[in-house]
Parts: sequence; structure tokens; C-alpha cells
Amino acid sequence: MLALAILIIIHEFGHFLFARIFGIRVEKFYIFFDPWKELFKWKPGKYVGGLGMQKNLDGTEHSSTESKDRQEETAHDKKGFWNDTEYGIGWVPLGGYCKISGMIDESMDTEQMKQPAQPWEFRSKPAWQRLLVMIAGVLFNFLLAIIIYAGIVFATGEKYVSVTDADMGMQFSGEALKAGFHNGDIPLEADGKSLEGLPSEARLAMLQAKEVTVLRNGKKTTVKVPQDLIFRLDEEAKSDTATINFFTYRIPTRITQVMPGEGAAKAGVKEGDRVIAIDSIPTPALQEFLPTLEGHDNKTISLTVVREGKDTLNLPVKLSSNSKMGVGLEIDPSAFFTTQEKKYTLFSSVPRGIEMGVDRLTAYAQSMKLVFSKEGAKSVGGFGSIGSIFPESWDWIAFWNIAAFLSVALAFMNILPIPALDGGHVLFLLYEVIFRRKPSEKFMEYAQMTGMVLLIALLIYANGMDIVRFFFK
Repeated sequence: MLALAILIIIHEFGHFLFARIFGIRVEKFYIFFDPWKELFKWKPGKYVGGLGMQKNLDGTEHSSTESKDRQEETAHDKKGFWNDTEYGIGWVPLGGYCKISGMIDESMDTEQMKQPAQPWEFRSKPAWQRLLVMIAGVLFNFLLAIIIYAGIVFATGEKYVSVTDADMGMQFSGEALKAGFHNGDIPLEADGKSLEGLPSEARLAMLQAKEVTVLRNGKKTTVKVPQDLIFRLDEEAKSDTATINFFTYRIPTRITQVMPGEGAAKAGVKEGDRVIAIDSIPTPALQEFLPTLEGHDNKTISLTVVREGKDTLNLPVKLSSNSKMGVGLEIDPSAFFTTQEKKYTLFSSVPRGIEMGVDRLTAYAQSMKLVFSKEGAKSVGGFGSIGSIFPESWDWIAFWNIAAFLSVALAFMNILPIPALDGGHVLFLLYEVIFRRKPSEKFMEYAQMTGMVLLIALLIYANGMDIVRFFFK
């Protein structure tokens, strides 16, 4: 709740700030939604209240109906940057909003739109100003993520596994294999310079080099790097079938979580077990385990595991209809290999924060295509799923890491061209800029209602899936 509240405030403040800069009145600024009643409200210099009642600053009390009349009487008062807005907390924790004068939004205030346009209203401003107001929320969420990531690396530094210390080597993409790299190669040098350091720096050095020295089967080997490899990798990354961008760490298959009632739990698989084979087929790395597991829908496999580093067991595991056994797997290379640490100054943390923000945004955007698959649709979750990614005990670093990721996700989701989201408004504004005429207000109203219905349906579905998973594990 704390993370979501912070993200909502920052997002809506982006809209608020740009609206006020351009002289647009913001009637309400609310955390969470307030249908019928609000938990708390305050208007600077005028009133404070909640739950349908308010107290004016002169000490008199009025009902919510009377307060609305009083607000309308003072609607045209312009007393500073902050004073013309009602700030509040709603009782439905599904988001938040800014009610901007002269705009068709979640409030669906069509009566206001029937009145003559006023100079302080959204609809009276140039298209470029309205466009900046609409993208400001997304921009502020992305900037917040960058600031958080920069703050984390400044405060704690960064632990990483150098490519030279990855004992199992790398798993390469198709284009990298065509260029001469082999799965299991350990990169050592690029044009004679050591690749020890941050993985991102090693990746760039390898792509810019004429030749890369790798350790292959215990012997040093030189790979000639094609000049166009970076372009081939870029095209490959855009493919729907791409799962690796140049290379990734080969790591063992270690169980970190066993779901109660699933095939692995019934077979006696335990957390910490290391999988080394499926039906006697060796799976030394996670990259062999996953494809070997596929194609065994509703079948029982013989899972060979090493327990506590000494006992080798063969366990009969019944898989589900999509070849799942109900386990979580360790995917962090630092859990297996020697880690190094890099410290950042205040100034050097900023570009690293930007890099991390862009990487998270790119990865999230690429993963969205999975939502439209059968398995992706089943994995969609709501607030329960969001809550489950936070650790059980309080951890400031984990909290801010997750908050930054959610901020990136919120920015991406809001810029989608769906009516009722910021991206929908941006789409209509771009239409206006290109064709030099606005969509009709009736069309905008219907589009807004359609978008809200779709979003509510998605919200119900996502949280419904959480409930289904909770009761039918």
C-alpha cells in the first residue's frame, strides 16, 4: 500500500504540475478513488473534512451537498499555485486521479463540458500543452524509477558476477553462435583487454572488439567478431522467438521454492535440491533443464537431484498439463559464483540509474507479449500478486527495488493507447496534431466509457485470478 501510494502521488503530481504551469485549473488531487464519499479532504484556506462532512475554516459546518455549492461559488477564484485544488484520500484503493477542468476523464463530468470553454480549462489550451500534461504522469513515474535506482547503487553499490568468474560459462543467442561463440565459453579478453568488471561493460567491449578470447573446454580460443554482429543481435532481439540478448550466464538448476500440492511436492522434492538430469538426460545448466522439461504434459518423469551436495536421488514427478512441476528456480548468478562489488559516487550513480531504468522498461515491454499467450493469461495477477513479490520481513533495499520496478510498469501500462489511460488521451491528441481537428466530445465520452469498462474488467479478472490461485493451489 505504501509503495502504490507513493507511485500514485508521483504520477498524479506530474499531471498536476504541468497543468498548473500552463495555468490549467486542477479541481481535485486524490489518492485512491472516492465514489460517493471520501475518507479525507482539504482545500487550502477553505475547509477540511471527510466522510461526507466538512468544517469550513471559519468554524461552521456544512453537508457535502452544501459544500459542493460553496465550491461552485468559489470556482473562479484563482489564489495561487496550490490553493485552487481540493486534496483528498478516497476509500477505494485502486489508483488515484487529478480532476482537471475542461477534460473528459474518470469523473465523466459531462455537464462541465456543456458549458462555454473557459481560459483556465484544459480544452482551451494548445495541443502541445495538453500533450505535455498527459505524458507528465508517465514521465514522472519513469524519472522516479531512475532516481530510486540511482539512490540504491549510491547507497549500497552493486554486486555482480564478472563474466570471467562464471565457471559454467555463457549461453549464447543464435546470432552469437553463428559468429563463432560456443555455449559454455568463458569470455576472458576483448582485443587483449581483460573483461573483468560489470557484465554490461563486458558485453559492450565484446561487441566493439575485433576479436574475443574465451576459455573453451579448458583452452584459450580466439573468436573473430563480425563487424555487423551488433546489428544482427539487434534484429534478433526484436524477434518473437528470441530468449537471449547476445549471452546470459549458464547456472545450475537449483530449487528455491516447492508449491504445496503440486507434482514436485508430492514426489518429495525439497528446497535446495539441484537438478542434474531428467529421465537420465543430463541437464547440467538451467538452460538445458527448461527445454528438456517441455513436451512432458501430464507425464511422470524421473527427476535426478543432488541433495545437500552429497545424496543423489531419483524422484518420480507427475507434471501438469503444461509440463510444470510446481517449483521456483534460482536465476541469480551471484548465488553460485564469486561476486564483486562496485561503489558509485553521487554523480556516477545517475547514469547507472538511467541505464537500469531503461533496461527494466525494455525488459517489461518485451515480456508483455507473453500476456497474450494461454499461459500468460493464466499468470496475470492483481494486488495479491503485487503484494507477494515483497519480502515477508521489512527490507528497505528490497522495498525500493520493487517500488522502482512497479513505477516502470505503471509508466509503461499508462502509456498504452487505451482510452481512459494516459496513452489514450495522447493518441487522440496526436490525431488532433496530425489532422488539425479534435475528435468530437461525444466520441471522447464513449471512448472514455469503453476504456473504463475494459480496465474494470481487467481489474476484476486479475484479482479474480489471485483468488482462484489462493483457494485452488
